[in-house]
This record gives sequence, C-alpha cells and structure tokens, in this order.
Amino acid sequence: MKKVVLSFALVAMMFVSCKETEATPEVVEETVETVEATPEVVEEVTAEVVDTTAAKVEEVVEEVKK
Repeated sequence: MKKVVLSFALVAMMFVSCKETEATPEVVEETVETVEATPEVVEEVTAEVVDTTAAKVEEVVEEVKK
C-alpha cells in the first residue's frame, strides 16, 4: 500500500513540475561561436598537457618506489 501511495505522489509531483514548466517557459538564446585553433596554439596547449602528465607520472613512479 505504501508503494502505491508513494508512486501516486511521485506522479503528482512530476505532473505539477511539468505544468509549472509550461506556465513559465524560459527563453534560451543559443549562440554558437566557431573557434579555429592555429597550429601554434595547439602545440602550446599540447606541450602543457604533456608536461603536466609527465610530472604526474613521475610523482606516481616515485610513490611506487617508496
């Protein structure tokens, strides 16, 4: 009996939630901006990632050696 009551309550909450959403629609303006990366930027970002990854690997190796 408890499960039935809880199920009805859940359905009622979803129904009210849907009605509230319909009553107050949000206006969402999507702006899509195209960003083109130059090879220099890609190299710079990649170098940073590689350096960070290498440092983390070295830290883990040192931890494992201990």
